[in-house]
Amino acid sequence: QVQLVESGGGLVQAGGSLRLSCAASGGTFVNYSMGWFRQAPGKERQFVAAIFWNIGNTYYSDSVKGRFTISRDKNTVYLEMNAMKPEDTAVYYCHARRTSVHTMARVPARGGYWGQGTQVSVSS
Repeated sequence: QVQLVESGGGLVQAGGSLRLSCAASGGTFVNYSMGWFRQAPGKERQFVAAIFWNIGNTYYSDSVKGRFTISRDKNTVYLEMNAMKPEDTAVYYCHARRTSVHTMARVPARGGYWGQGTQVSVSS
């Protein structure tokens, strides 16, 4: 049974940094993309970043490009967040889906796996 467990959320001041972790277990993720999504109160869940398990290619939303970095080490996926802004405040979710990073970014999720989410708050 696949499980995705996020950790690392918290409160940070604008301009600061946080690193989120997503521990993946219970399955094989070859040919999967591992991604981060976020959802702010009253808004739809939006794509943040993704990495393809096999070869490590990445894709970012325009809103975080140059500030956030997604990476993978064994069965853990990380999201390093720098130069954070108040608009980065949201619940961040880890997502695994058997697709490309571009499809994960552009096509609403059908199937795949989700973590429980971790709160990230950025104060101004």
